[in-house]
Amino acid sequence: MSATVLVVDDDPVQRRLLDAMLKRFGYDVVVVESGSEAVNLLGHGEGEKFDAVVLDLVMPELDGMGVLAALRERGIETPVIVQTAHSSIETVVSAIRAGAVDFVVKPVGAERLQISLKNALKLGALEHELRHIKRRVSGTLGFRDLATKSADMARVVRLAERAAKSNIPILVEGESGVGKEVLARAIQGTSDRKGKPFVTVNCGAIPHNLVESILFGHEKGAFTGATERHIGKFVEANGGTLFLDEVGELPLDAQVKLLRAIQEGEVDPVGAKKSVRVDIRIISATNKSLLDQVKQGEFREDLYYRLNVFPITLPPLRQRREDIADLARGFLARFAAEEGKKLRGLSAEALGLISGYDWPGNVRQLENAMFRAVVLADGDELTVAEFPQIAAQMEGFDIRIPPVSASLMRQDMRNDTPRIIQMPVRDPNSLELVAGSDMRKLDALEREIIKFALTHYRGHMSEISRKLGIGRSTLYRKLKDYGLIENESGAEGEDAA
Repeated sequence: MSATVLVVDDDPVQRRLLDAMLKRFGYDVVVVESGSEAVNLLGHGEGEKFDAVVLDLVMPELDGMGVLAALRERGIETPVIVQTAHSSIETVVSAIRAGAVDFVVKPVGAERLQISLKNALKLGALEHELRHIKRRVSGTLGFRDLATKSADMARVVRLAERAAKSNIPILVEGESGVGKEVLARAIQGTSDRKGKPFVTVNCGAIPHNLVESILFGHEKGAFTGATERHIGKFVEANGGTLFLDEVGELPLDAQVKLLRAIQEGEVDPVGAKKSVRVDIRIISATNKSLLDQVKQGEFREDLYYRLNVFPITLPPLRQRREDIADLARGFLARFAAEEGKKLRGLSAEALGLISGYDWPGNVRQLENAMFRAVVLADGDELTVAEFPQIAAQMEGFDIRIPPVSASLMRQDMRNDTPRIIQMPVRDPNSLELVAGSDMRKLDALEREIIKFALTHYRGHMSEISRKLGIGRSTLYRKLKDYGLIENESGAEGEDAA
């Protein structure tokens, strides 16, 4: 799903021009004619659906500067691009200080506005990721950090907001990778336990013989190997929240002790002479049906009803496709910053590809796919070519680059930058072994195979050498011998034309 842009301008002609221009770029557009309408839209729940604002500075009643001041006062962080017919330095400085991310002069050109919007969306996504990380570390992550355009996800957020106001035990259900821990952190960050400890326990990763010790703690010398005292996760979370991830993986004997700890509000460390009182909130999560596990005798029924007081089911990513674009832009901004790459965004075709994919691994799979795409990217924008595994599973997307005569691909070799010549090749399944009445020469067959590999693996020399089973130096020598790489004088090989 494409980004949504709010256009604010009192001039009907300018509104129509901007509306047509932005829709041509592929954005969804909402148009209003006054600053007060814009503030009302952005200040309510509807404001979360806007990814950027194009704001006229000179308007009657509430002008652009007034809108910027109102947005700052309300803590609204949607990136704003201001536009006006007056391009004085004082106006520019005032607008930027008031919170605008960019400035354009009327009449703005299509290319200038498109670049400005892409930069604004990138900046907005990066700032969102930074705020998310900071609030997660400080234990203040809230539901505003889970801004969504999906009706299903919005219902989950409203339900979680209600649960956050009390100390009720919560069971978060959903497929692997949907973001159950993120929701749990948002619940704590909105509750009166905000800023207190948030302790995560992956119940499926604890060795069965250590479950009791890790959860409830042990005294020094309580068993072989207990060389020092350990307070346990329950005590560590005292005053805050204990998040039991994949709680259905706990062994039955540990479930008995967990039930008592929740009921009594105290734990018995291994080897201790007395119990320890704890004040914690329990949030559990599972990617399985606990009720089915109860029926199969794999989970205690009494513990199930103790944990399942307030169930919340997170929808899989394929049921909230409206959020894919925003999530992808956030991951792109973060990974591009981490990898030191200057990437403006995703192409319209790439956005259509990832929005149409089902994502069986959900948000976690999308995050990993974006990381790989950023690492693979050679240009300033992610394209379908950076998502080969996804494109291979989708109809209508061709992951092979169309061969263009005399087009050039680049790859570093020592301190030089050789120019690889990309040429059309036949399907390798139809490789002709016979020329006339005789077999083709081995050199000719090898040359055609290398030509195909250059196109299929998009000039990534490490990948080509690995797939062909030869060293990089050997590959470069063969490229030069077969005229597939330009010589030092800059003349192209024999097949360049």
